[in-house]
Formats: sequence, C-alpha cells, structure tokens
Amino acid sequence: MRGVRIKDHWKEQRLFEQRALVASAIGTLLLLLLAGRLVLLQVMRYEYYSQQSQFNRVRIEPIPAARGLLLDRNGETLAGGQPGYQLELVREEVPDLDGTLKGLVNIGLLTTEELPDIRRTVLSRRSFDSVPIRLRMTDEDVGRFAVHRFDFPGVDIKSRQLRWYPYGALAVHALGYVSALSETDLQHVDTAAYAGTSVIGKLGVEGAYEKQLHGTNGYREILVNAQGRSVEKIGSVAPNLRIQAPTSGENLVLGLDLAVQRVAEDALGDHRGAVVALDPSTGDIIALVSKPGFDPTEFARGITRAEYAALSNDENKPLLNRALRGTYPSGSTIKPVIGLVALTDHVITADRKVLCNGTFQLPHSIHVYRADKSEPRGLLDMPEAIARSSDVYFYKLASEMGIDKLAAGLAPFGYGQLTGIDISGEKPGILPSPAWKRTAFKHPADQVWFPGETVNMGIGQGYLLVTPLQVAHIVGVIAERGKSFRPRLVTGSRGADGRVTLLPPVEEQPVTGISQEDWTTVINAMIGTTTCARYCGTAVAAFAKSAYTAGGKTGTAQVYTVGQNEKYNAKTVAENLRDHAWFVAFAPAEAPRIAVAVLAENAGFGAGTAAPIARKVLDAYLLGPDGKLKTFAVPTPESKAVLEVAPPPSSAPAPEPESAGEPPAGLQ
Repeated sequence: MRGVRIKDHWKEQRLFEQRALVASAIGTLLLLLLAGRLVLLQVMRYEYYSQQSQFNRVRIEPIPAARGLLLDRNGETLAGGQPGYQLELVREEVPDLDGTLKGLVNIGLLTTEELPDIRRTVLSRRSFDSVPIRLRMTDEDVGRFAVHRFDFPGVDIKSRQLRWYPYGALAVHALGYVSALSETDLQHVDTAAYAGTSVIGKLGVEGAYEKQLHGTNGYREILVNAQGRSVEKIGSVAPNLRIQAPTSGENLVLGLDLAVQRVAEDALGDHRGAVVALDPSTGDIIALVSKPGFDPTEFARGITRAEYAALSNDENKPLLNRALRGTYPSGSTIKPVIGLVALTDHVITADRKVLCNGTFQLPHSIHVYRADKSEPRGLLDMPEAIARSSDVYFYKLASEMGIDKLAAGLAPFGYGQLTGIDISGEKPGILPSPAWKRTAFKHPADQVWFPGETVNMGIGQGYLLVTPLQVAHIVGVIAERGKSFRPRLVTGSRGADGRVTLLPPVEEQPVTGISQEDWTTVINAMIGTTTCARYCGTAVAAFAKSAYTAGGKTGTAQVYTVGQNEKYNAKTVAENLRDHAWFVAFAPAEAPRIAVAVLAENAGFGAGTAAPIARKVLDAYLLGPDGKLKTFAVPTPESKAVLEVAPPPSSAPAPEPESAGEPPAGLQ
C-alpha cells in the first residue's frame, strides 16, 4: 500500500514566515505612524493644543456693560440701573432643554405659555451664551430655585443691573422702555456684542439711542471642572485668569424738565391727549406727554403675553404716542399762520374790517357755514378775528386766498411734514391740496377739489391733520419770528466726572418773506387771546393775574360733521364723538423761552379745558417758588460743545400706533 503525505511542514513554515513578515511590516508602519502623530501633537503643535486644553478648562463669561442713564435737564435720573437677580441658561450645559424648561414650570419659575417663546430665543443664541429666561426674580423665587438647583444643570441665577424707571409711567412715551431680546432683535444686532445682555431699547430715547446707551461688554475667564462648575483650581493648577472690564453706556442728558413733565401729566388728568412743550430758541423738548400711558417697568421685568395683549387691546390705546403719532384736525390753532400767509401775499391788510354775522355761504351754494353762538359778531379786523377766534372771518379769508395759495403758504411752517425729532415713530400729518387729493383717492369723482374744502381749511377742519408735536413746533417758529429749530429730546451727555457736554441746536430752513410788521401784527393778536386790552380774547380767564405775558390761540376741532339742520350738543353726543380741545402758547411774549401745545381729546372747547392746562405748564417752567419770573441764562458757545456720540439712525422703523413694538419673548 502506497503512503499518503498528510502534512507539508516545510510549506507551512514558509507561509508562516511570509505572514509574520507582512504583519511585522504593518506593525512597524503603524508604530511609525503613531510615533509621528505623537511628535506632531506633543512637539510640533504643542502650543496650539496646550491653548485648546486651556480653553477646555477655562470658560469665558461676558460681563454686561452698565446701561447708560437717562437724565433730565437738571440731572434728575429718569431711567437708571438697579441690582437684581435673573435666571439664565447655557444651552450646551443643559442635557435636556425641553425637560429643563418643563421642570422650571413645575416649580413655578416659568409658565407654560412662555415655553415656546423661551425655547426659540434660547435656540437662536449661541450654544455657549448665557441666555436670560426670567428677567427679574423675587427673594422667594431665588430661594425656590436654590432648593432645586441640583436638578437643573446649566441653569443658574445671575446678579445683573436691571433697568429701573423711578417715576413709573412718567414721560414713558419720551423715554421708551427696554425689553427682552427677541429672535427678531438678534437678527439685527451683533450677537457677540450682546452676549450676556438680556434687554434692548424699544421706542423713545431707549430705542433711538440704543447704541450709545448699550456700552461695550467686558469678559472674565473662569476655571471650570469637568462638570462645568467654576472652581478656584484644578489639582495644584491655578492659572492666571484674565478680566476685561466693560465700558458703560453714555449717560444722556435730555431737555425734559422733570417738574414740568409732572405738572403737565397731572394737569391733563384723566383726559386722553398730549402736551408738548419746547424751547423755541433751541428745539429742546421740555415736556412730552401722551395719556394714557403705561409703566415701562413691566417691560423691563419681562411682560407676559397676556399683559401685553391687555395693553394692546385697551380702547384708550395707552401704547399710542399721541404726541408724535396722534393726528387731529388743527382747529383754530391754524388761524395765526393763515393770517401771516394772507398778509404776506397781500390778500388782505391787518386793519381791513370784515363783517362777521355768524354764517357764511359760497356764491351759488345753499350750504351754510356756521359760527358758534359765542363767537364775535360785527366788523372785525385781523387781530381781533385771531384773538376772539372768528370762524366767519377765516371762512371768507380762506375762500378769497384759494387752496393753492393757502397750501403753498402753510407748507414752509411744517404742515404735512415730519419735524425730525430724534426718536422714531413720528407721523407727518396731512396738508391737503388738489395735488394731494389726486393721489389720496382712487375714484376720479373723489379726486376733485371743491371750494367748500378750502373754506373748511380756513378753520383747521376737513382733510387737514396735525400732531401735537408738529403744532408745538409751528408755534415755536411763530415765537421766533420764522427761525426753526429741529425738536430733540437728547441735548447732551454727562461724563463720569459729572461734566455735561451739550449738543448745539440744529437750525433748519427758516420761514422767510414775512415782514417784521406782519410778524408783530400776528404775535400781538395772539397776545390779545390771553389779555383784555382793546377786546377780551378767548383765553383771558385762563391767564388772569399771570406774572408774564403770553401769546396763545384756542382751538376746537370737530370729530364728525354736523348736518345742516342739526345742532351740536356735547351732552347728547357719544363721548368719543365730542370735539377735541386745543390750546397753543408761547411765553414770555417779549422773549419766548417756551412754546406749548395742548390737545385734550373729546374735551370740548379749548378755552375751557386746554388753556388752563397750558397755563399750569407755563407757570411750572417760567416761575420760581416765589411765584416770580425766573431769570434764564443765555447760552454761550462754550455751553454748546459738540456731543461726541453718533446721532440715532434716521432710518429707524416706526412702529404702528397701536403697537409699542413686538412683545418680549414670553419673559415674566
């Protein structure tokens, strides 16, 4: 039997040696690669990875800059900072965002309705940013969270400077407010510059001067352990940590006079309306009132959607800035300006007598334009017609002038135009004309200008609309005999050393072509409104025993058209359909330091309601504690040094009248 060779030892030995050689080569190559990688990491790139290692154990925490103060002209704080606590969340340190937020709801620190907004805000920020989710915490809130802190990694209480409005709703429509940063805000700001910042300015000075008020944030390096908690050192290592101090925002000085602002708001009382007082020689706003208002602290602490909805849906519209955005017929406050235009265009002379018998009719028209029963009758010249507010005189005068001459004469005073005030939201009103009507209406039949519409403009009715700010500015132009200064709230800044640097006033295109004699005629007629010399003007009672001489003009603006065969009776008309009350004034007449416009909605005759309010405002600004006229310092060039801050953006968006900006992201 032939033998069979079952195993070839020599062949197996050779195969093993080949495989061992390949394995050795691969192992050697891998060892070389590993050694090369170690050399690269530990020798060639040592500094880079050492720095990365430092970053892993050192966290950079932003230090928010203190927001600049808002001060009145006398240095009183209108908006400042107040220490407080807020709840913040760092997303990269939170294992379960939704679970964490729900847990905070369960312990009463958040509400369910807030969660979607808070979640969107957190996700819109960088993962390592500390995002505020509750702006203002009470001592009870702080204690409740402290008990449950271990359940919420990545959530902590931070001590911050919170915005504080010491006088509540006072001057809110001038100051504006701050509220929580929203998704929309983050799309328009430098997120790095707002790291650690919880609020942003909205409306008023807070919104228009956000860049100056915000300041520049600083930062501090914090040593953390593997769990992200801050520690003094890790093992024996205690690195030298850096701190960059923040730069506080500008402390802005406003033209507002706190005492005058308070008097104006108190004098307006429960009336809806507005008061604007300014210095006609500079444009500085002394008081800006819009009522009703609201407490900006509600927004600063984090307003809920329910609270915001209540403000938005309030029929009295507390969020509407009536001083800038409320548009109304001017009523008889327009008569001094029409008088100036008519005198300049030689349509009439000041001493020409016009018969005023209580009614006026256009030729070939059956429509009767009536005057109030209390208006003067007989032959009136222009000064008396202005002082005693004759409608018939100005019906006839407007008809004689014609709409083209009338509209062209009113435009240089600022009717139908923005005043250019340094906060957003202003409306231009309407200066109607045939050209305007052709663009305002779609149907050809509605585009025709009728002679009766010119007659209505003669007493500030019809399509003509103005804002209280606009009217105050126009009265200031009259007081300055044509000089025009742009209205402004911010007049300068105060440095850390207490020194105030003022902005020079901005003088604009003056009203030219009017003779000094015609200025004097109309100004004296306005003085006649408040005095009783040749005749008693319509506001004599309101200015009885005044320590100064004021020029003024009453006005009553109809809200709806009264039919030919109807009689207006305020007692039987719905409150929201009653006439608006106007009064405008400047004083002292010989050297005006203040011009004021008062609008009280649905309050009836200007002489009875608006004029007494204006008198209180003028007294508060012009008189000292002894009841005597104050002495005002004359501005010098040195006191008008340029303020080294950029002007607010002219393209700032104007919110709708019913809105005070979008609600914060559900923070409470």
